[in-house]
Amino acid sequence: MKLIYSMVLGFVLDLLLGDSHRMIHPVQVIGWFIDKIKYILLYLIYGCPYEEAKEKGLARKEGAELLAGYLLTLLIVLGTFFVITGLLRLAGFIHPMAPFILETWLIYRILATKSLKTESMKVYARLKEGDLAGARKEISYLVGRDTDNLDESEIAKADVETIAENTADGIIAPLFFIALGGAPLGFAYKAVNTLDSMVAYRNEDLIHIGHASAKLDDVCNFIPARLAAVMMILASAILRFDFKGAVRIFKRDRFNHLSPNSAQTEAVAAGALDIQLGGTHDYFGKPVEKPTIGDDIRPVEYEDIRRTNQLLYVSAFLSLAVCCGMTWLIYGSNFFSNMKMMM
Repeated sequence: MKLIYSMVLGFVLDLLLGDSHRMIHPVQVIGWFIDKIKYILLYLIYGCPYEEAKEKGLARKEGAELLAGYLLTLLIVLGTFFVITGLLRLAGFIHPMAPFILETWLIYRILATKSLKTESMKVYARLKEGDLAGARKEISYLVGRDTDNLDESEIAKADVETIAENTADGIIAPLFFIALGGAPLGFAYKAVNTLDSMVAYRNEDLIHIGHASAKLDDVCNFIPARLAAVMMILASAILRFDFKGAVRIFKRDRFNHLSPNSAQTEAVAAGALDIQLGGTHDYFGKPVEKPTIGDDIRPVEYEDIRRTNQLLYVSAFLSLAVCCGMTWLIYGSNFFSNMKMMM
């Protein structure tokens, strides 16, 4: 199966090259379209830019914003899927191997294994050097919480949480959707993920227009987040971390988050490393209460960043094997044909 080869090669390219800052990332293009379409839709609702409507004190049209959010989500997700499908079809007219090469490159651009490790280890390096101010600056690029007053342990905790959550969002979930539908479905997932990041419905200004994308993100991540948790539990056993703790905390704390999916992998990481994650943090100067994940057995230390990256890499390799198996089962075997004959 060509798709399996593309998945493996794309995965390897990501490990070797990571995110090239010299090239425009496809997700940046998706983000540009999200901004433009959102602007147009809100302009159509209020007859002027949204910021101007707020300044004028115009009445909030909640129903119209909600409908616009569903339209925005539909246009971005389906548009992304069909654009990538069209590019692969067009590549076939150039050369028989062109679709394979293009899909491999697209899969490489979807995945974020090396870039996640690279960015998170920048925080590790600053903490190891004792550069607390530098560590605060580096972690501020990765999290939404206020970082000015975080101590060493809190910075390390924020970094561990970022790695654990993005193991699902940035690697395993994209692999899952690539296995089901190649690069087009993988990019459709990234479109959903990007919408959720840019049109967060917990933001008061975007609470209505972002509702659809937030709910769709929850639905799309439901299975991948749990697959990621299982892979991370297996990784904890391979790495000889606290496997029993990983299982126990996963069972107990996997829903200790505002999102139904985010705590799945965070719970495993907390249990595997015998640390406590989550808890109350400041966002834009205001404390936001969140439940804790894991037991406070010991303080989180900067070495936990390196350990969580080990969980990330082993989980990624295990997930690649599982997803290649899924692709073979769906496209490369006679499984479904045999099932039809038996019915």
